[in-house]
Amino acid sequence: MNAITVNKLSKTFRYHKKAEGLWGSVKAMFHREWLTKEAVKDASFEIAKGEFVGFLGPNGAGKTTTLKMLSGVLYPTSGSARVLGFDPSKREDAFKMRIAMVAGQKSQLWITLPAIETFNLLQKIYRVPENVYRKRLHDMAEMFDVTEVLNVQVRKLSLGQRMKCELIASLLHRPDVLFLDEPTIGLDILSQKKMREFLKMVNQRDHTTIILTSHNMDDVQDLCRRLIVVNEGKIGYDGPIDKLIRDYSTEKTVSLEFDERVSKRDLEEYGTVTSKDPYEATINMPSEDAPSRIAVIIKKFPVKDINISGVSLEEVVADLFGQT
Repeated sequence: MNAITVNKLSKTFRYHKKAEGLWGSVKAMFHREWLTKEAVKDASFEIAKGEFVGFLGPNGAGKTTTLKMLSGVLYPTSGSARVLGFDPSKREDAFKMRIAMVAGQKSQLWITLPAIETFNLLQKIYRVPENVYRKRLHDMAEMFDVTEVLNVQVRKLSLGQRMKCELIASLLHRPDVLFLDEPTIGLDILSQKKMREFLKMVNQRDHTTIILTSHNMDDVQDLCRRLIVVNEGKIGYDGPIDKLIRDYSTEKTVSLEFDERVSKRDLEEYGTVTSKDPYEATINMPSEDAPSRIAVIIKKFPVKDINISGVSLEEVVADLFGQT
């Protein structure tokens, strides 16, 4: 069963161009030059209930615009979307009770009030029973280590503490669909790890359908099995992460350490030697030939240690950005 179905979804923004300076402002009052920007172009995809999908693309690719249409914040110019059987653009109460959105650069917390005040209000809005609310809040606050700051004004919290509270606020009512727009932006490594562990647990325990946009490839590789890559509003790839890396891994990088000196000339027949010290070498070779070539190297030379790596997800996605 699909939690999200998108069919030829498009969004076009219309805005005017203004010449610089005072005279440009005066002219714009009487005559405006209008421009259009296609933020999303005929996007179509389906996401099954319980999937955790990475939604990637460069800045301005249309990721946030798509999430806003799926959550009902923006109306599409054309096409259609169904989320949990609802039309998001209608913003029905029954629909809003079952979704949540966390944006790393936009707060849903009142910055002049302690986070607990927002949580208490959200409990009433979503009609979460008191005992259930208190247990969920306690468990999440303990996991994120923010129990001691729940009564501190949000504007006095660190970025990491604020983002943890943002996530807690979005999950108090146990949404069926969660939209995450750069949730780990600005967080330290430990906070990123805790947030990933928590999101993984929420996805597995509650079968929450999650769409994640992030420029942090560690987030994507750790949490998502499937990627949707967009650029300039168009979908360039939709499929498993493993397949994407496998299809683009045309080369393997083999790092070698030897017990004895080995010359660069002796290694060049096995691939492109990119670095060479008396007892170490790095060779790039075609992925399909790597197993047989490595076997010969191990048999022929005094190999002490070997490390084999392929192209990274970050490199693959960057390449896709340039092609879509």
